[in-house]
Amino acid sequence: MPPKGNLLEVFCAFLKLGLISFGGPVAHLSYFHEEFVVKRQWLDEATFGDLLALCQFLPGPASSQMAFALGMRRAGLPGALTASFCFTLPSAILMILFGYGISAVGDLHQAGWLHGLKLVAVAVVAQAVWTMGRKLCPDRTRQALCLGAATLILAYPGSLSQIGSIALGAVLGWWLYRGKISSQGEPTKLPLRAHAIATTCLTLFLGLLFLLPVVATATHSPQLTVFDGFYRAGSLVFGGGHVVLPLLQAEVVPKGWVSNDLFLAGYGAAQALPGPLFTFSAYLGTVMHPGPRAWLNGLWCLLAIFLPAWLILGGTLPFWDELRKKGWMQAALRGANAAVVGVLLSALYTPVITQGIKTPRDVGFAFIAFGLLEKWKVPAWLVVLLAAAAGQFFLG
Repeated sequence: MPPKGNLLEVFCAFLKLGLISFGGPVAHLSYFHEEFVVKRQWLDEATFGDLLALCQFLPGPASSQMAFALGMRRAGLPGALTASFCFTLPSAILMILFGYGISAVGDLHQAGWLHGLKLVAVAVVAQAVWTMGRKLCPDRTRQALCLGAATLILAYPGSLSQIGSIALGAVLGWWLYRGKISSQGEPTKLPLRAHAIATTCLTLFLGLLFLLPVVATATHSPQLTVFDGFYRAGSLVFGGGHVVLPLLQAEVVPKGWVSNDLFLAGYGAAQALPGPLFTFSAYLGTVMHPGPRAWLNGLWCLLAIFLPAWLILGGTLPFWDELRKKGWMQAALRGANAAVVGVLLSALYTPVITQGIKTPRDVGFAFIAFGLLEKWKVPAWLVVLLAAAAGQFFLG
């Protein structure tokens, strides 16, 4: 175990990463490995791998949870909060500023640059489906689970079908793979203090998940209703930041909080920024209630979507080393991950393609953007800028 560091070094390290970490969750994890395993040697390869396995297993933004876990390991709870704050802040500020800017523009229906952002969103989500599908659905059984989940969600749109498809996928994964994965290792005994902290975090997480909608309905509070919607989305995102797209879309668009145009414009712009994709929530909160104090609502939504990830991580970190050895858990996870790809596949069709693709020329632009991302490995932020410029000059 390396010596504990101070908050200043955690602050500086994660603020730097928050400013330069372009490329999405997978790239973020590569930045973390280079910075903390190779350069600073805060932890070894095995420990980094264990933390990464935990963050990929849990719902929530994997790279942001990794930042929280690394900060916790280096400087305790203050370090975890500092790391999360510094890694998230630059992107959150930029997304709030973008929200102010797009609200000031007014009518966006004929904006060519906006159409370009919607087309790059098609390419980004298609790349996420392609990449995740190859990794998480390598056999016919999981491919069938993926397609089944997508079909269910498209047939019965809404957040309940999304949640239900993931839960059903986990049950089917356990049933189909339970005899093919064996448990490893002997059980370990945790200190009483670790049990107490973990139990408190998990109790608070579940309490908020089930009580927030009840309290929001009883009090008719708009602030609690918004917090509940973003908290629920953050609680159910398996498989990386892109999966938050359908969950947030189901929360904010049908209720009239944000239009589809504004939603997809912000999602497209988020690809050009460093840091976690979940800061998209700060943009949504800002455009939801335009005005001088809109940034407060942006921060409120940002807190709501990140809070469940922190609570879940704090509640499971002490138990992870033992839990990940269980064969039944790995079996259930196979099915859940396949369903997650199905959730994202359904989102690729609606709202991304249905709202973004209008003409055959749009199809060509989307294919070009996909090729730049997947084949030529052009950075996402550059593809976003090129798409916005192309949209302004050729699609406006």
